[in-house]
Amino acid sequence: MDLNADLGEGLGSWTMGDDAAMFRLVSSANVACGFHAGDPVTMLDSCRAAFELDVRVGAHVGYRDLHGFGRRSMEMSFDELYGDVLYQLGALDGIAHAVGASVDYVKPHGALYNRIVHDTDQAEAVVAAIQAYDPGLPVLGLPGSAFLRLAGEVGHPVFHEAFVDRGYLPDGTLVPRSQDGAVVHDAGAVVERAVRLATRGELEAVDGSVVRVRADSLCIHGDTPGAVELAAAVRKGLEDAGVEIAPFA
Repeated sequence: MDLNADLGEGLGSWTMGDDAAMFRLVSSANVACGFHAGDPVTMLDSCRAAFELDVRVGAHVGYRDLHGFGRRSMEMSFDELYGDVLYQLGALDGIAHAVGASVDYVKPHGALYNRIVHDTDQAEAVVAAIQAYDPGLPVLGLPGSAFLRLAGEVGHPVFHEAFVDRGYLPDGTLVPRSQDGAVVHDAGAVVERAVRLATRGELEAVDGSVVRVRADSLCIHGDTPGAVELAAAVRKGLEDAGVEIAPFA
């Protein structure tokens, strides 16, 4: 099972989370590309750390929304979103190559991630940009999303993600961050969810129902309070359950 985290989300002198510690706990890192967070130096530091620790680099592309941390849905034309995704891919890939690393997959961020679960128009723009940049680049997203369906239709390797620290609705989508139960903070509950996802492919939704979730990768957010301790506990819990941590890409 792959274990991923959203990293490289600092900006200038402002830092987000303990990336140095998180890089040692994950097998894949979704690195911000400068639109919702991140900057050239932060991207450089992230790619260096990933290369040194043999962690796979994913382009964490999002809306151009620094003030909202990419968590505000935006109305965009096809060309606007297509161009923004291409721009972010090129920026991170160029920096990665300069330090010997590479962009190994793409995972959309925040509001864009959630929007292209159902919005076919925006999903088409994102997929078209990835296809134009690299037709063989793997993508990571929510099971059942329009994004993964369209990417698979044009030949991209498709991988499914589940969130160990986010609440789920009965339909398998995430609880909006504006609602109670959106983020799971209890370490014991997070570890139990991770092991259950990895070994049984299921989790408990906020209403108590059991949701089947296909997962090739488990995500723990690097900006969640206590993320390092949660990630360490999740990794230990998975390994104790006999689950090998290995990158999907």
